[in-house]
Amino acid sequence: MEKVRVNIKRKEGCKDLPLPRYMSEGASGVDLYAAVETEFILEPSQIKAIPTGIFIEVPVGYEAQVRARSGLALKNGLAVVNAPGTIDSDYRGEVCVILCNLGKEPFKIQRGMRIAQMVFQPVVRAELKEVEEVQKTGRNEGGFGHTGV
Repeated sequence: MEKVRVNIKRKEGCKDLPLPRYMSEGASGVDLYAAVETEFILEPSQIKAIPTGIFIEVPVGYEAQVRARSGLALKNGLAVVNAPGTIDSDYRGEVCVILCNLGKEPFKIQRGMRIAQMVFQPVVRAELKEVEEVQKTGRNEGGFGHTGV
């Protein structure tokens, strides 16, 4: 398994929160923790950027992807709105998670709660070249369920 070093810094006042970590040997992502000052209620249909209290330094050639935690998604309807949220290698601001409550009940977010996961991935940059035509395929313009249910 390939490993990549990611430097991490805690925000002032967030030393009480755990650093992101893998929760099992086979986990693909590290858990991110809510760095809210006080308990916060995310109402149904509400969207809010939740701070994590960390800054990361993703190496060039990689990105960090912020994704929902499956248990919170299934049981409470919590979704990462821009899933996966991309953290580029040149971003140095605080990592925040844009959460939406798709459930029917208000959801309580407490300091230190695991709210999302972050996966590190290599990035490939495309060289875009303008052409007069693109090659035809058997599928061509078919999409959005064109092959049936």
